[in-house]
Amino acid sequence: MATRKTTGRKSSKKSGAKKASTSRKSTAKRSGARKKTAKKSSSKSVARSKVKKAMHERKEGTLKSGRSGKTVKSRKQAIAIGLSEARKRGAKIPKKKGS
Repeated sequence: MATRKTTGRKSSKKSGAKKASTSRKSTAKRSGARKKTAKKSSSKSVARSKVKKAMHERKEGTLKSGRSGKTVKSRKQAIAIGLSEARKRGAKIPKKKGS
């Protein structure tokens, strides 16, 4: 009878060890998810910096449009230029929704 109890205890210890290892795996998955979110924020920061630069150039009067080469005076056009430059760098920015 004593041998049966000890074997039962051993099996419970093994299952406890398995539970600990599975919790480690779940933390590894979580750290992978954090890396993915970091990439998203970096593309946003690229877009943010490009738009900021375009707005600054517009305020100085040095921002030029691509085709005609005329100076840009519109705030909306400066934002559009900044977003298009960010897209060229590979930032994932959704297209403007149609109205």
